[in-house]
Amino acid sequence: MSVDGRIWREYNFFLLGCVLILLSISLISVYSATLNAVTAFGTPLSILFPRHMINILVGLIGMVVVTLFDYRLLSSLTLPLYLLTIGVLALVHLLGTISEGAQSWIALGTRTFQPSEFAKIALIMVLAAYWSHFEETRNHWLTQLGALVLAGIPILLILAQPDFGTGLVFICIWLTMAWGAGIRWYHLAVLAVLAVPTMVLGWQHVLDEEQKSRFLTFYWLLTDPILVDPNDGYNVIQSLKAIAAGGLLGAGLTRGVFSQNNLVPVQYSDFIFTVIGEEMGFIGALVVLGFLTILLWLVLSVAEDARDTFGQLIALGVFGMLISHTIINIGMAVSILPVTGLPLPFISYGGSFTITTLLAIGILQNIRMRRRKIVF
Repeated sequence: MSVDGRIWREYNFFLLGCVLILLSISLISVYSATLNAVTAFGTPLSILFPRHMINILVGLIGMVVVTLFDYRLLSSLTLPLYLLTIGVLALVHLLGTISEGAQSWIALGTRTFQPSEFAKIALIMVLAAYWSHFEETRNHWLTQLGALVLAGIPILLILAQPDFGTGLVFICIWLTMAWGAGIRWYHLAVLAVLAVPTMVLGWQHVLDEEQKSRFLTFYWLLTDPILVDPNDGYNVIQSLKAIAAGGLLGAGLTRGVFSQNNLVPVQYSDFIFTVIGEEMGFIGALVVLGFLTILLWLVLSVAEDARDTFGQLIALGVFGMLISHTIINIGMAVSILPVTGLPLPFISYGGSFTITTLLAIGILQNIRMRRRKIVF
């Protein structure tokens, strides 16, 4: 058997199968969510479904391509990749288009892409290479501080868009990878203390009024729902009503009252779990949660079996990205977390995010395939 043949024997077909099942659920959900939906100007959103199929196809091709070369070659490219990422994120502030209150997209003809999504992969690569370079001292305070600075620059650029949700994902990525790199508990304690005044300054000078309203709405929903302004809490209230209407088995695909009557905003992306809850019911939502949980467990298994620190930390970074998106998206749909506008991995519509997550799976497969040394 050839060397390439031996490598491909390590390919994780369970991970691939889990991804393909979730993408199939995504196609069904996005089709139903956009079938009768319209924009605020009355434009049909059904055009998003063909785009979603193209995004998935591009992502799957990218997933295959990134498995074909040794992931360790990426280590030498992390510095130019990081500088390019910082440059593009800075460019967003000059040339970016504004949508949903954030200047996060760059237009390419009639389409747009969101640089912060691809920046997640870039940051994971950079941090993995950094901690691998300082293998012997990676849990020392100065090493951890250097990693925090590397992550802090893109985080500040993203928060300034302002995009609090994506910034939070970046923080989760850093924390997950720092834990894998052996950060001390007292380092985290110091950072937690410093985070308090940082959050106060962020509330006063970074978050806009709409973002503050989302947090306050979340607070009142938990403590005293009668005080919630129906306009401010509209998204969450409609989401909860739709999920409750789904019951055990759901109303059936394309038959949800809320989903098919334009009663849940951004239901094809931010609130896709609402569509699943209403039309597929509790059982359907449980199936989605089950496959997402299995996928996250498989990602951790890649980290555990990686042959080197670089591969291990990349896998942990991908885990941090996927679990933060999953928890935040579902949490805001069921009103246990504030609304931050994050898509659900492998399920929500979203070109940049869909391609990013599939590229991440390709990198994980790359690490998995090369977990053993080839012996002749």
